[in-house]
Amino acid sequence: MAEPKPEEISHPPMDQLQGLEYCIDSNPSWGEAIALGFQHYILALGTAVMIPSFLVPLMGGTDDDKVRVVQTLLFVEGINTLLQTLFGTRLPTVIGGSYAFMVPIISIIHDTTLLSIEDNHMRFLYTMRAVQGALIVASSIQIILGYSQMWAICTRFFSPLGMIPVIALVGFGLFDKGFPVIGRCVEIGIPMLILFIAFSQYLKNFHTKQLPILERFALIISITVIWAYAHLLTASGAYKHRPELTQLNCRTDKANLISSAPWIKIPYPLQWGAPTFDAGHAFGMMAAVLVSLIESTGSYKAAARLASATPPPAHILSRGIGWQGIGILLDGLFGTLTGSTVSVENVGLLGSTRVGSRRVIQISAGFMIFFSILGKFGALFASIPFTIFAAVYCVLFGIVASVGLSFMQFTNMNSMRNLFIIGVAMFLGLSVPEYYREYTAKAFHGPAHTRAVWFNDFLNTIFFSSPTVALIVAVLLD
Repeated sequence: MAEPKPEEISHPPMDQLQGLEYCIDSNPSWGEAIALGFQHYILALGTAVMIPSFLVPLMGGTDDDKVRVVQTLLFVEGINTLLQTLFGTRLPTVIGGSYAFMVPIISIIHDTTLLSIEDNHMRFLYTMRAVQGALIVASSIQIILGYSQMWAICTRFFSPLGMIPVIALVGFGLFDKGFPVIGRCVEIGIPMLILFIAFSQYLKNFHTKQLPILERFALIISITVIWAYAHLLTASGAYKHRPELTQLNCRTDKANLISSAPWIKIPYPLQWGAPTFDAGHAFGMMAAVLVSLIESTGSYKAAARLASATPPPAHILSRGIGWQGIGILLDGLFGTLTGSTVSVENVGLLGSTRVGSRRVIQISAGFMIFFSILGKFGALFASIPFTIFAAVYCVLFGIVASVGLSFMQFTNMNSMRNLFIIGVAMFLGLSVPEYYREYTAKAFHGPAHTRAVWFNDFLNTIFFSSPTVALIVAVLLD
């Protein structure tokens, strides 16, 4: 029998990550679990508020509309998280809103038939219904790939070598959500970054009743301190004569969420009216669903490692994708304005707290549902300036990226072929989306700009995603 080539040698998996306090099936005390669940809920607020805050004004919506969309998104996030942890992969992952859907949704917003509607409120409703219809149709991609086990067959082609750049770029690919956002309000962002790192890393040996309280609850403590500091700056008039963009990123009273939120409001399916269906919109949205599928696959593998679980088998990943498709279907029915994917920042928080318990994530889902119904209380937490979340992302996205890099131990890194594949896949995974971003910022449309809008949306969405580009390059080269 011929000896295997150097590039074909794979090392047996090393020990699980060291120092994790609670794995997927071991649970902290109920009090600690509730506090940790609330911490995951607070972290999930960043994306849940950011996406509607950007999209709703483009659609002609008011602050009232924005609050309703945020509440609906959080409500469905809670349901999807429970479904995924109970019936899907059963990994401790929060299922949140995805930025991957931004390109096709913005394309729908700029549809000429919708832009021609003069009444802003009616334009908002018709645009929301068009997005809902596209999400409902596109969700069938993940449902079919997941429940037919076709995705399980596909994942068998993803070697550890190919997954290194994918998982790494799930974190690294979100670099524009980190320090560039901190730079919009450095007086809040920098202190938050320093405080979070100090609590989670350098003061982690501070114990109260044998509990490493500063390490375990670094997020909630540092957010409380900096949020109070930001409110003090706002109340003292520090931003009174500053530019509008600075006030929006720094002030704690600019979100207009608390005043607009109802006391009690239960989101329900088809609350915006009957969805409308358009083939072009749906086809563009299918690209975002494929991107979400690839990003989630990388996130599931990272979450399994951070929760001391065995690597998820192909059929479990496929089942999880099927349930995620159900989640996107619910997004379309309820009208969340975006599709679902695994929340990368919450995966990073598993590593930061060293708690990978599934129960903690299920409790956080309960908080999402509870506070989305009690509008005023949810809006209070949702008014935290996004700059504070961006500072936390700098750490948590980095943790997820480093988990991807840790998969290098499962391959032979003395092989030039392996070095070539990882290096090229990671570089192109960062470089290609950056080209698309710069091109879009200058030309106000993506590099794919033909008369077929659905084709443009499909290509621009695929190549805007770092993990997707990395997967395509790594699988082709491998």
